[in-house]
This record gives sequence, C-alpha cells and structure tokens, in this order.
Amino acid sequence: MKMQFIILISLFVIGAMAGKYSKEMNEQNKASDKNNNQVEFRIAKLNQIWEKALRMQLAPVRLSELHSDLKIQEKDELQWKKLKAEGLDEDGEREAKLRRNFSIILAKYGMDGKKDTRTLDSNRLKDHDFKEGETFDDPRLDKLWNKAKSSGKFSDEELQTLQREFKHHKDRINEYNIVMDTVSRTEEIHKNVISPLEGEVKEHVLHQKHADLKQRMRDLNQGFERLRKITHEGYSDDSEFKEPRVIELWEMAKRSNLSEDELDSLKEELKHFETKVEKHQHYQEQLELSHQKLKHVEALGDEDHIMRNKEKYNTLAEKAREMGYKMKKHLQDLTNKISRNGLQHNEL
Repeated sequence: MKMQFIILISLFVIGAMAGKYSKEMNEQNKASDKNNNQVEFRIAKLNQIWEKALRMQLAPVRLSELHSDLKIQEKDELQWKKLKAEGLDEDGEREAKLRRNFSIILAKYGMDGKKDTRTLDSNRLKDHDFKEGETFDDPRLDKLWNKAKSSGKFSDEELQTLQREFKHHKDRINEYNIVMDTVSRTEEIHKNVISPLEGEVKEHVLHQKHADLKQRMRDLNQGFERLRKITHEGYSDDSEFKEPRVIELWEMAKRSNLSEDELDSLKEELKHFETKVEKHQHYQEQLELSHQKLKHVEALGDEDHIMRNKEKYNTLAEKAREMGYKMKKHLQDLTNKISRNGLQHNEL
C-alpha cells in the first residue's frame, strides 16, 4: 500500500512537471514565432505566400502592398469559414470568389508560377519617375500616352496624375486577364463533371464568373474612353478627384442607381478616402527612402547607425502596412456600397 502511494505521488509529480514543461515550451515557441515573424497570418497558405515574398526580396512598397492584400484575403476567408459552418454558402459562390481573388494576388506579385513579362517589382521612389523606353504593355495605351506627353495640354503635375491613371488602367487589364484565365480553367473542369447536381452548382459558379468578366470589360472600355477624352481635351478645372481609384469609384457611382442626395454624401466620403490614399502614398515614399538609406548605411558598416536606421525602417514598414490595410478595406467597403446600387463588381 505504501509502495503504491509512493508510485502514485511520483506519477503525479512527473505529470505536473511534464505539463509545466509542455506549457513552457509552447510559450517559448509562441514567443519565438512572434520575435522571428514566422507567423504573420492565421491561415497557413497565406503565411507560405508571405514567406515566399520575403525570400524573393520584393521591394518594400510591393511587400507592404502584398501584406495589405493578404490581410484582406485573410479577413474574407475567415468570414467565409464562419458562413460555411452556418450553411450559408451552399452554391459555393463566395468560395469561388475567394479563390479568384487569391489567384489575382498570386499573379499580381509574380507568385503564380507563370513567366510574366510585366514589371512586378520596382524600386522607383515615385510613380511619375517613368523611364524613357518603358511602356504600358498595350499598344493603345502607349499610343495615347505618347500623344498626351507631346500635346502640351498638361502641366507636370497633371501629367503625373494622368500617368497614375494610365498605370491603374494597365493593372486593371492585367486583373481582367487573370480572371479570364480562371474562367477558362473552370470551363475545363466543368467539361469533366459527371454528377448532374455537381454540374448545376458549377454551372452557377461559371455564370457568375462570366458576369464578372463582362462587367470588368465594360469598366475597362469606359476607363479607356475616359483616358482618351482626357488626352484629347485635357483636365477640366472642375475635376472632382485626382487619384485613379477614387476617380473610378466616382464614375461607377454616377452610373449606378444612387439618388442625388446619396451621390452628394458619397462624394464627401470619397474626398476623405482620397486623403487617406494620398497619406498612404506619402508613407510608401518615406518607406522606400528609408530602405535606400538603410542599404547605404549597411554598406558603411557602422553597427549603431545600422540599428537606428533599421528601427526607423521597421516602424515605417509597420505603419505603411497598417495604413495600406485600412485604405484597401475602405476601398472594398466603398466598392460594395456602390455595387449594391446597380453594379455587380468588386475587386481587391
């Protein structure tokens, strides 16, 4: 009896020590992950993309943009998992949209495994530092841009604004091509469907993708017409906005079913949003300048100086990511608000 008691006590002590050890090890592992930035996102595949981006050594601004896109994707996927658990995505429409958005992210940052001739990374400090010989990878855009540059209708500031619009339109073309590619792949899968019920679900998803493609094509055509008009006539004195994404939202809103009062209210909100976009761009520029300075200091080898510049760079990087997420989340909310009033379009 005494021996059994001693054994029982020994097992209890060993168990307690093991439990304490396991808890300490888990806390150490968590701390290690936090300190080493190994776990940036709650979804494994998003962490894998982030780690790959770090290995690729994307330029700081691109890395900041990617972080914001992944945060938005994470929020949407976690929200979808909750809806799916409640049985609210029976047709798989939300899941299909998440996959499409994820494909756009991969292609946008050159991580989809495809050879891409687009300039995905850049260390240019400002959008308007457009090097001689660079193109928009679209003959119509190149022709229009060259005409605008030589027209004499634009001040330097207006030309910078116009260039941002051209670049934004180029990005929209790239996104359209990505979505078109995903539709083609879905159609190939659809051909191999055996179950009639499964076929009905995929038919619905395919219909949604085609509807999205048509809307994107309409937006692209309207966007190009806007660029063509501005190139020929110049900017008017009463131009509402300067930032391409804000201009696009305003044009979408004017084509929607919003009332005059709703448009006036939205205009004020878009003005606040434009200020947020401009502030974010300022931080991106500061981040890139800080990165250039850090590289210069690292080449000199002064450890104290390197440490101070690293701290400043990391602070700016965190601020740029935080602002980038808020700005893109606001963009998503505004797009959804306008879409619910007559348009069926949403993007990252």
